[in-house]
Order: sequence, then structure tokens, then C-alpha cells
Amino acid sequence: MPGPRERGAPARGSNAFPWRGVGPEQRGRLPPVPALNRAPGSLQLGAQDRGPSCTPVQRALLALTPTLEKLQEVKGRVLEALERGLSQQSRARSTMQMLPTFICSTPDGTENGDVLVAELCQNHVRTLWVTLAGDGNQNPQLMYRVFETPGDVLQGSGEALFDFIAQCVKSFLEEIGNPQHRLPLGFVFPFSCRQTGLDKAELISWSKGFQCSDVEGKDVVQLLQAAISKQELHHVDVVALLNNTVGTMMTCSTPEKPCEIALVVGSGTNCCFMAESDLLEIAGVTSGRMCVNSEWGCLGDDGALDNVLTPYDHRVDQESSNPGERRFEKLVGSLYLGETVRHAMLMLASEQALFIGRNTSTLATKAVLTTQQVLEIMDNEDGMAKAQGMLEALGLQPSERDCCRVQQLCRAVVSRAAALSATGLAAVLSHMCRSRQLERLVVNVGVDGGLYRTSSRFGEILRSVVGLLAPECAATLVPSGDGRGLGAAIVTAVALRLVAQRNKVERLLAPLRLSRADLERVQALMKQEMERGLDRESNATSSVRMLPTYVCHTPDGTERGKFLALDLGGTNFRVLVVHVEEDNIHMANEIYVIPTAIMQGTGEALFDHIIECIVDFQIKQKLTGQVLPLGFTFSFPCQQLGLDKAVLLTWTKGFNASGCVGQDVVQMLREAAQRKQHTTLKVVAVVNDTVGTMMACGYHDPKCEIGLIVGTGTNACYMEERANVGTVEGDEGRMCINMEWGAFGDNGCLDGFFTSFDQLVDEKTINAGKQRFEKLISGMYLGEIVRHILLALVEEQVLFRGKPSHNLQNRDIFQTKFLSKIETPGLALLQVQGILCNLELDASYEDSVLVREVCQVVSQRAAHLCAAGMAAVVEKMRESRGLEQLTVTVGVDGTLYKMHPHFSQNLQQMLRELAPRCDVTFLQSEDGSGKGAALVAAVTCREADPCSPQ
Repeated sequence: MPGPRERGAPARGSNAFPWRGVGPEQRGRLPPVPALNRAPGSLQLGAQDRGPSCTPVQRALLALTPTLEKLQEVKGRVLEALERGLSQQSRARSTMQMLPTFICSTPDGTENGDVLVAELCQNHVRTLWVTLAGDGNQNPQLMYRVFETPGDVLQGSGEALFDFIAQCVKSFLEEIGNPQHRLPLGFVFPFSCRQTGLDKAELISWSKGFQCSDVEGKDVVQLLQAAISKQELHHVDVVALLNNTVGTMMTCSTPEKPCEIALVVGSGTNCCFMAESDLLEIAGVTSGRMCVNSEWGCLGDDGALDNVLTPYDHRVDQESSNPGERRFEKLVGSLYLGETVRHAMLMLASEQALFIGRNTSTLATKAVLTTQQVLEIMDNEDGMAKAQGMLEALGLQPSERDCCRVQQLCRAVVSRAAALSATGLAAVLSHMCRSRQLERLVVNVGVDGGLYRTSSRFGEILRSVVGLLAPECAATLVPSGDGRGLGAAIVTAVALRLVAQRNKVERLLAPLRLSRADLERVQALMKQEMERGLDRESNATSSVRMLPTYVCHTPDGTERGKFLALDLGGTNFRVLVVHVEEDNIHMANEIYVIPTAIMQGTGEALFDHIIECIVDFQIKQKLTGQVLPLGFTFSFPCQQLGLDKAVLLTWTKGFNASGCVGQDVVQMLREAAQRKQHTTLKVVAVVNDTVGTMMACGYHDPKCEIGLIVGTGTNACYMEERANVGTVEGDEGRMCINMEWGAFGDNGCLDGFFTSFDQLVDEKTINAGKQRFEKLISGMYLGEIVRHILLALVEEQVLFRGKPSHNLQNRDIFQTKFLSKIETPGLALLQVQGILCNLELDASYEDSVLVREVCQVVSQRAAHLCAAGMAAVVEKMRESRGLEQLTVTVGVDGTLYKMHPHFSQNLQQMLRELAPRCDVTFLQSEDGSGKGAALVAAVTCREADPCSPQ
């Protein structure tokens, strides 16, 4: 009996080790290789040692046993091909086509109804009737019929093929009672297609023995639908096309743990997975995920696998119907494994290493050894007997040694197929882990195919090699029950569910998607209200008050001196000292909190608190006793009767101090100073934050004649021709008008643009019916609008699986800052999911996609409405000045404008469309409410206050 080395064992010390049973702590260390004449156990990774000491059998086995290093190289090439295939620019050079399937969701368990399936198989057509009960797809009811395909159909015309499939569908429906209600049909078409929609797919090329004419390059869904129509089955609609790989993924999904990757290893091989849509350039979809059909059977057609290929593989390829194509599939698919073993035996026989002295001419005949026989020969117990029986049937009269070596070849070929399949799978898993920015990916992998189902050894190797090559991923292999038929039914049902859900989403969001015509109408209404507000006769009935500020000049750069500034516009109050020098402005400030009790207490208490803060600040800044001009930023609606006289019209932003509305706030501040015996107070100007923003930006850009605030609230101001301001005396020069545009629409002119969600938000505010425009735009309200939309989507069974969320009922839980976070470019949807989970909202990945869409719609509407208002302002300025083209700068401030990732871009782009004759530049303010107030005081001192009423 020959020794172990003679029986084909790799040389001691070679880079080979068992793939099964190697724990993470052992990976990277290479244990010695057991002799090959022992009872078969774990597979070995072999070194490519083709030295003279190796026998022909040893060389054959080593050639068929890739090393771990070689598998890692193959993984790298799969990743390269995968990423090239996803890119629009490089996909033409990729052998993995990465075809989008337009399947953007896995089952959520609510799918229900009757679905028809037509499945085109190798030698037959299978039709199925599947009833889903909405029970998590746990108990689908199936009826099916198999129709054998005539041989001439496979090689005939495309029309004959699709007519045959349609006839099968008709016969099947007749057998089950000819139901007449609308029937959605899922079409399983296991060939490479270029899909442009779930129901639109052009055949790229035939394979697996099919060669029907006049189909390649045509939409196979249309061809089948036309054939079905010829059978007068007008109630049957083809709604989804898929291949068996996608079907496998869908059948292995559960509501608790969706399956996001599938592997099929049968007569051919393929893999699909849920890819991040923003990486899938070829599909034109940028949000969520989409299932991608890798078509990895073509991997290596560019020579990338040449160092893995053996002489046997080259001969198998040469004898195939498509030489040079689908090289990876020919290494892995069961259609070719028997042929690989046959060629290995034939070459070893020619080298006198097998069947010595026997006539081996039968081995030259194609397909004399099937993959099923290879799998049977691999068996530990009966394999030798199976080998002997098969070889004797071929007339080879094998010795025991021949049978043993053939068994070794069978194991090596199948083990290599498993290892290469695992390598491709590991590459896909690593890509998914990296693209989702995860430290560890935990995922279910649906697996199907005759090779996987019939060989337990194949599955063992698959799991072990994936663990070695993708240690950052925890992949659970889930066998598929019926990836083709049931999978197609589930895909079709998911498609129907998504269409129904999308219709609900569109119905709810449609009122918030404003058209160009809608925005032009808002622009016209704003301009109309502006003109009414400027007119003395109609001012009282206008919702845009157009309040004169008595600020008649912007900074010219000659201002000098030291000034105080107060900034009251929210829960925090600031006191500043501002040094205006020739080339620079220096500031120091202190922030003081205004307690809620004072905000909603008496006016005396509020202004007393402000004076106390000023005194504290002057002490800290060593300004006690100095009389400095003071600019007072008071960011609430006021009617100004002079530069230092402003009557409060109404409180906003949560303030409700009594005894203030209708009073001059500067006088109230002066009276508080007297009560506190603060004798050095010298208020020279009162402005709001919008005017301050314009002035602060005007110091840096002389063209800045507009101020805009988009933050907690919103407002705008601009320099109007004084001749147009009917509410003050005088016609010369210009005056800054504080529009108070947050109240735009309070007279009902915007009612047609208010949605039910806006109404719900408005009803719960402390000033219901007021500041209507502000409640569509500003940061105080956008989060609440989103929350009410999400509640409606839950009620419609579209979001959070229709489960009521107690936390979502809480007012203000969804703050506007979450819109900015969720809409951040490049933010992975898993991070969006994390934000929602932190709010105790049980969000799935798909919920995160929908929440992001809602945020985008709400924030975009806000930006576009703001643009419509600004378009009215700049067009009014252009027309008032008699200009063909206006060039102007807008000083802008506010957290929503500054912090939201898309607000400013959406505003500016829409403004260009609505006001094409205005060249508008936006300049972000640096402390408009503080520095701006000081600059108003500085300009006032410079001009000796020429605009004060006489």
C-alpha cells in the first residue's frame, strides 16, 4: 500500500490547513496537514507547489485547492469589480454588472392577497397561485403546476417562448377555477437583464442553453404582457420581474430579522444584496437601499481569475457553448463540476497516474460524469462504492487506488467551488459592512441552489471560509424554501404594498409640495400685502405691517467710538460693549438668562431684570459711570414712532409679560433705570434683530440693503424709497422698513396654503391664528409639523408598522434640530435610525427613509416659501428704483438658515427662478442683533438723527 505522500498529500510544511474548525484565535497560524489517505474530514487549503517532488495526482489536488492568500486576492478582485460595477463611470469595465432590481424593501410581514407567478426554468415553466395572509408570511397557501417546455421552444423565436408561457398561465388559471379579479403576476426570469424599473427589464444575453431569437435588447416584461393579452387574460398584470437569487433573499426574510443578501449555487451561481442607494449611481436613486443583482458569474471574464484557473478549467471552458464567458460560474456552478472532474481524470490518465493500462476513451465523451455523481462519490461512507460503480459503468475497471484518487478529485473540485463561493460572499459582506459604516455587520444570508442543498460539506466550507475572510461580519446562512416561486410572489406582494403605501404618502405630502405656480402666487400675495402695508389708508388691514424703523442710512465705514448694545429676542438676553475702530470692531458680551416666570410675569419685573443685567455687565467691564450711546435690539413686533420710540404690538416667542403691549419699550426701559437709580443709560436707537442683521452686514458690504432672519422665528427688512412709505412724513431718501412678515397671512390670504398639519400646530400655540407665515417657515414649528405628519403616517399603517407610538404623541419631542441632523448629506440611514431610536421610536431602516423624506419635504417647503417672500421684496425694490436689473446683498442670520444643510441652497435656487432680474447675494451675519444694534447707534451719532419726526 503506498504511503501518504504517494497518495497525494501536500508536502509537510506547505501553506495548507483545515478550513473547518479553525477558531478566530487560530486564524493566521497554519497547522500541519493530515495525510490524504485518512478518513476525509476537514478540507485543506493547499499551497501551489508544483515542484518535481510532487506526483501528478498531488499537483492536480494542489492546483484545485487554493491557498488562503489566493482566496484573499480573489476577494480583493471581487470587491474591485463590485465597486466598479456600482459606478456609472467605470461599470462598462466591470465584469460584475451590478444590475439594479428596483426592489427597495424586504418583506415586513403585512403582505397579503393573491399573487400569480410564472417561473421560466431550464426545461419547464412553473405557474403558482400564492395566497399571503399578512401573518408574517409564515403560512402561505400555494398551488402550482409544472409544464414541460418543448425542446424547439428553447431554440425558437422569442414570440413562441412567451406565447408558451402565457398559455401555461391560462391553462393553470382554468384548472383552478378561472378567477376573474385583478391578478398581479411576478415573473421569474433567470437571465441577465438591465432593469429600469421593477416591471421594465431588457434581456442582456441568454445563457443556460436558451437561444430564442429576437429577445435580447427587448423588454421581456412587455413581451410577456403582450403574450398574456393575446390569451385574453386582461385581468392579469405583470408587476414585477426578478431572478431566482432575489426570490431567495425575499423568502428568507422575516419581519424580525430581514434577509439582505442571497446566494444561489446551483447549475449557475449568482449573488444579490441590499446596497446603499447613494452608492448605486446607475439607478439614479439616492435614498434608502436597493437590491442589486451582481451577476457575478461573469467575474474573471477579464482575466482576473487566471491564477486560479487550472488546465481542466480551460478545457471545460473551451467545450462550453460560451468560451471565455462566465468564468466564475464555470468554477462554481454544478453545470460544470462534473466536467471539471472528467477533464482532471482524463489528463491524469494520460500521465499514467490513473487507470493504468485501461482504455480511457470514454472519458473523452462530454457529460459522462454528472455533478450529482460527483456529490455522491464525495460521501464518506458510500463514496468509494459509488466511485467504483460509476467508473465500472464507464468500462474503466478501476483499482481501489483509482477510486480513492477520483474521490479526492471530486472533493477538491466541490470544495474549491464552495471556497470560491464563500470568497465572493465575503467580499459582498465586507462591502456592506464598510458602506454602512459599521464595526460589525450582523446579517441573514438566504442560500439556495441544488449544490448547496445536496451537499452538507459545501455548506460547512461556505460558513468556515466566510468566517476566515470576513471576520467583521456575522452571517447566518438561511436555507431558502422556494426562492423562485414563493420568492416571486413575495416580491410581487411587497411591490404592491409599497405602491399602496407610496400612494398614501403622496396623498399626505402632496399639499406640502408647492409648485412653481403656487410660489408665484405667494410672491404676488406678499407684494400685494407689502403695498397695502406701506399705504396709510390700508395699513391697518394688511397682514404685513411694513413698520418704519427711522433707520435711514447704512454704515459707510466712518463710524468710530464705544457703544453699548442690548439684545432681547429670546430666553437669553445679552449685553455688549462694542468698540468701532478704523479697521476693526471689538466686542465683549455677557449672556443672561430670563426665567420663564419673568418672561410671563409683569412688564416692570421684566425691564427691572434687564437693568440689573446691564448694571452687572458694566461693573464686570469697568464701565460704571460711563455714559455710552446704547442700541437696543428688541426682536418683537413694534410700531416705531421714532428711532428711539417703539410701541410693542404683540409678544411672540413665548413672552407674555403683562402691561407691555401698546407701550413704548424704550420708555419702559428708561423707567426701570430710574427705579434702579441707573442714571447713565442713554438709549439712542431701538431696532429689531432683522434691522441689526442688515446693519452688521452693511458694515462689510455697502450693497447690503436687506435683512433676513430665519431661525426660531422669521422676519425681513429692506431699504424702501421714502416716497413710497405713506405712514411717515417726507419723500427724500430711503428708510429701512421692518416688514414683520411672520404675520403674513394672518388676514386669511394664505389659507389655501395651510395644510391640516399646519392647522394642528397652530391650534396648540400660545398665539393661535397669528404669525401664520412664520409657522410655515421658522425653526420653532418645523419639528412639530414633521411630528404631526409622522402621526398621520402611523395611522395610515405606513410608518412604524402602524404601531402607535406613545412617545410620538408628546408635543415638541421632534425638535427642528433633528431635521438638520437627519438631512445631513452622507449621514448613513442607520444613523438616522439611531436618532429615531434615541427618541424611543421603534424605527426600521425603511421607516428611516420615510422620515428623512418627510423632513426634506417640510424643510424644502419652508425654504421655498421664504424664497417667494424674498422674491417679492427684491422685485419691489427693483421696480421702485426703476431698474432693469437689481444687484443687492441680503444680510442673513438665524439657526435654521445657518445650520440646516439644504435650507440656504434651496432658498437661493428658488429665488433665482422667481426673481430672474435680480442678482442677489447672501451674506451671513456675524452677530447682527448685538453688533448691528451698536452700529445703528453709531450711524445715528454720525448722522445726528436726521430722520426723527419733527
